[in-house]
Amino acid sequence: MSTRIFVARLAGTSVFDPVGDRVGRVRDVLVVYRKADPPSVVGLIVEIPGKRRVFLSIGRVTSILSGQIITNGLINVRRFEQRGGEVRVIAELLGRKVVFTDGTGEATIEDVAIEESDTGEWAVSQLFVRRPKAGSSPFGKGPTTFASWNEVREKQARGEAQSAEQLIATYSELKPADLANTLLDLPQQRMLEVAEELPDDRLADVLEEMPESEQVQILSQLDDDRAADVLDQMEPDDAADLIAQLSEERGEHLLELMEPEEAEDVRMLLSYAPETAGGLMTTEPIIVSADATVAEGLALIRRHELAPALGAAVCVTLPPYEAPTGRFLGIVHFQRMLRYPPHVRLGTLLDPSLEPVTADTSAAEVSRILASYNLVSVPVVDEKHRLVGVVTIDDILDYLLPDDWRSQDEDEPVKAPSDETGSIRIVNGRRGASGTR
Repeated sequence: MSTRIFVARLAGTSVFDPVGDRVGRVRDVLVVYRKADPPSVVGLIVEIPGKRRVFLSIGRVTSILSGQIITNGLINVRRFEQRGGEVRVIAELLGRKVVFTDGTGEATIEDVAIEESDTGEWAVSQLFVRRPKAGSSPFGKGPTTFASWNEVREKQARGEAQSAEQLIATYSELKPADLANTLLDLPQQRMLEVAEELPDDRLADVLEEMPESEQVQILSQLDDDRAADVLDQMEPDDAADLIAQLSEERGEHLLELMEPEEAEDVRMLLSYAPETAGGLMTTEPIIVSADATVAEGLALIRRHELAPALGAAVCVTLPPYEAPTGRFLGIVHFQRMLRYPPHVRLGTLLDPSLEPVTADTSAAEVSRILASYNLVSVPVVDEKHRLVGVVTIDDILDYLLPDDWRSQDEDEPVKAPSDETGSIRIVNGRRGASGTR
């Protein structure tokens, strides 16, 4: 009995070797078109440890079960590179327009089923498509149906943007860093199409995880109003770094379109040299009064949208309580708050050993302080001892790591070679014929 698998459901599925060790997760399925027959499946794109995506030939797959894929132990850890004639099902097929050959109209591909033949070859067997909705009602969607590959033909016109709605839905559970890596692996035009259809807050999160060159490329494709809305959703320090890469004229124009409060924070950050605490800091730490209680402090750091590094401590100042604040009094670490009753005032729990840095402190000195005292953040004050922000460990790592660290290959293999035990054997050769790599 043949096995039919819907590709969208494969996204994120774990890949295991013969002894049960997980080696990665499926990110896409790769097919090649044929003249008369439906597209043939040549392999899977698998994300292995280190966020690297590699090619796994379909011939290396011994079984596709519910929620898992088993390989025969051979995997090529060379970074995947798409070649001419290859098509990614999730990234490139989903969302395409098709026309029924019987003249009954058009539809949009929402999923693709692949099936194994008696000879062991995998090919596209069916398309799950959605027809346009009938009537003028803004509610609901059109009806869905199944169609074989030969019952439709692609409608995509040259230069017409492919819908990214289904791709975005498929990757909706990915963390921003993983989605950023996924977009960076797409063909350039497809990456821009997907980026344009992401919601503002989601696109902001993704841009924060991308190299600066790709950030600028995507932002340049957005109209000014949309670009300003996305910058509003970004962390001020990330938005400042991105604006600094733009031309002075466009950067200033976008700042004028941004929300005044957000633009003010970004302008302040742009006034500092990039290699200083002021240029690296985040302007939105948790700030409370000395009279705030432990219960109030813990409630603030529980917010799900708060970055872990910012939730590691609360800053205590005199009013006002937005940067630049009143005089900085000190910092209270969350572990210290956990040791005291809820009613205790935070002003009595300040860390006396932690001195703030000034905005012009060098990044090297900030790094030394974080490392010496095992901190995840350090407060930054101005010449009047007012809190203007905090430098977190991720700010320092972004500064210390090379500009292209997100796209660098890792030299470490997935596993040590071990044919005798059935574990993964590393294959470093170039891709050969019949879909092997």
